[in-house]
Amino acid sequence: MSTARTAVLDEMTEFAIEELLSGRPERPAALVRRMAERWPEEPALGLVFAITSAVAGIEDSFGGAAPQEPVVVLGYRIAALAAADIHAIQAMGHVPAMAEDLLHFWRRADPGFLGPRGGPR
Repeated sequence: MSTARTAVLDEMTEFAIEELLSGRPERPAALVRRMAERWPEEPALGLVFAITSAVAGIEDSFGGAAPQEPVVVLGYRIAALAAADIHAIQAMGHVPAMAEDLLHFWRRADPGFLGPRGGPR
């Protein structure tokens, strides 16, 4: 993987950590949408990878208390829902799906991520 690609993934992971640990429920709820808007030209699965990496890092920092930490469960749920939408996009022939494809998909078929709080269903 190139240094530039690694730097973008690191930036996305840091962004996800900040949003998940913000203490404000609207920020994690809008996480994938905000990432897709901020990095539209990135592969959509890169967003899922960054969120999953962020949650794994948070989980590691909480140690044994991690299973009780709501942000861990929420983060993995957000990543799974985004991955399902990426699968749907790619099943329609958009391979590889890019982050901007998620925004188009949500507008047309699955507005859950674009709802009033921008969060997952």
